[in-house]
Amino acid sequence: MTALVHTRADLQPFLDGFANGKRGVVMTMGALHEGHLALLKQARHDCDLVVATIFVNPLQFGPNEDFDRYPRTIDDDLKLCAEAGVDVVYAPAVEEVYPGGQPIVKVTPGLMGEVLEGAFRPGFFTGVLTVVNKLLNLTGPDMAFFGQKDAQQLALVRRMVLDLNMPVEIVGVPTVRDEDGLAKSSRNRYLSPEERSTALTLSRALFAGQEKAAEGVDAVRDAANAVLEQFGAAGGLAVDYLALVDPRDFSEAPPAFTGQAVLAVAAHVGTTRLIDNLPLTLTTHGAR
Repeated sequence: MTALVHTRADLQPFLDGFANGKRGVVMTMGALHEGHLALLKQARHDCDLVVATIFVNPLQFGPNEDFDRYPRTIDDDLKLCAEAGVDVVYAPAVEEVYPGGQPIVKVTPGLMGEVLEGAFRPGFFTGVLTVVNKLLNLTGPDMAFFGQKDAQQLALVRRMVLDLNMPVEIVGVPTVRDEDGLAKSSRNRYLSPEERSTALTLSRALFAGQEKAAEGVDAVRDAANAVLEQFGAAGGLAVDYLALVDPRDFSEAPPAFTGQAVLAVAAHVGTTRLIDNLPLTLTTHGAR
């Protein structure tokens, strides 16, 4: 049976009970879906104790973003956690996570957090890294599981753990998609049927780019951009960025780049902002 607790004091007995076992945490903002389920199942497979956190973090929402309307579905979330075999759900109040109010000391992401998502959402990754740091301290896991769909976030969390000598293993879990290719997201529920059809342009563009990986950087970008231009404009897709980046620091891949890369895209479909990405391997720099 999955327990629900709201304070560190109530969580502590569960942590103490597995002091000699492997403890895992999956951090969420609720509104759980099959993507979260994959994280939870991976944690259940790898760990003796599985903690899921549900906390809509105000620090990572900008003034014009959807904090107030972000879906809160705790009853459904608990059912999904029980299905995945989660031991305990930790759903703290804002005052529990930020006992001093707006924090003075925060975790800043540096230059790696100022590009792509960081450029379009200033302060976002400061909010993410600060709350991840706090929740790692509060839950004390050996392993923490994050989705590869949020590739830049995953890379920054890994870098934070490395740079701050934090004793936790960060595990990336592949993106979960619907049969039509759309990446699972809590924000997909905002989409009308017509908007959802338009949103498929994102994954189509990524897969088109991935197919050109053997032809080099320019071929990947051209193929992905062609799909965005062909299908996106008529459906009201407003692209923030399409970028092919080095996953080590999320800098743009130069024309002669080879090796592991990430093709990432972000766009607005109606009033809903979606992100997606695909990993790929560039085996040649191609030719012009």
